[in-house]
Amino acid sequence: MVLGGLAALAWSSDTFVDGAATLARLFGISPFVVGMVIIGFGTSAPELCVSALSSFAGHSNLSLGNAYGSCIFNIVVILGVASLIRPLAVKPGIVFIGAPALTAITCISYVLLRNGVCGRFESLVLLGLFAVLLPVYCWLDQKGKPKEDSLAQPSRDGGAGAAAIKTLVGLAVLVGSSHVLVWGSVSIAHSLHVSDLLIGLTIIAVGTSLPELASAIASARRGETELVLGNIIGSNFFNTLAVVGLAGTICPIRDFSKWILLRDLPLMALASLSIIVFGINLRKPREEGMIGRVAGLLWILSFVAYTGLMLYQETR
Repeated sequence: MVLGGLAALAWSSDTFVDGAATLARLFGISPFVVGMVIIGFGTSAPELCVSALSSFAGHSNLSLGNAYGSCIFNIVVILGVASLIRPLAVKPGIVFIGAPALTAITCISYVLLRNGVCGRFESLVLLGLFAVLLPVYCWLDQKGKPKEDSLAQPSRDGGAGAAAIKTLVGLAVLVGSSHVLVWGSVSIAHSLHVSDLLIGLTIIAVGTSLPELASAIASARRGETELVLGNIIGSNFFNTLAVVGLAGTICPIRDFSKWILLRDLPLMALASLSIIVFGINLRKPREEGMIGRVAGLLWILSFVAYTGLMLYQETR
């Protein structure tokens, strides 16, 4: 299952990114918005399914670990790997709106969870924030887009119909293969008798984030850096607000590990802030910045340190 899932991810990510980028060019939609909405939501479907089912079954640590672990992995590993392949151009909207919004949402999540319960009221608050913030953010991104950019460009892929088919087929295989991969990985993890939180933060979080990783690598190789950042920001919005919100609405989340509040959520906030630090153009803040390979290496090293700390605390 693990090997088959990886092989399917490799093929479907190329197909999916090709189709999404072509649609963006043909219809004049910002590649960032396409990455944030289509790719971000589509590749987060595994997190939604896993967290919802885990919450229904009463596995709070698995549900939260999956959502928050995926957010951490998305930034420090996926953006790190993508920036090592090709430095990422960062628009001012990401530095001054997207990344600060992610940081604020993480702080709100901490406040809602600090009493040890995420009930239906708190979950509905998260879903309400998601319903308001995402359309507003996409509208702000499109508002400043020059009209000349909306002109359709010739496509070697056979037009909008072919691009739409490629996008849908790629997305379907992408999500399906991630489920197969997680299924095999969880079976391996259970045989080692480790905690639900550790499984959620490692095997499941990494496994359900592999679609984002595969799409980000394919996008970076093609120079579609806006798709990379849009994908990650969209996925983190989705994971933090929609995934946790839906899971808590299905069944209130209780009795989760203290390390979610003491370790995982603070790291999420720092990771979101690091996008601002690494991506801002200090000389001309209103112009594009650049996340280079040094920043990518620092992100990956921080994930190695976080994983070591987590393994020590969870297996001690």
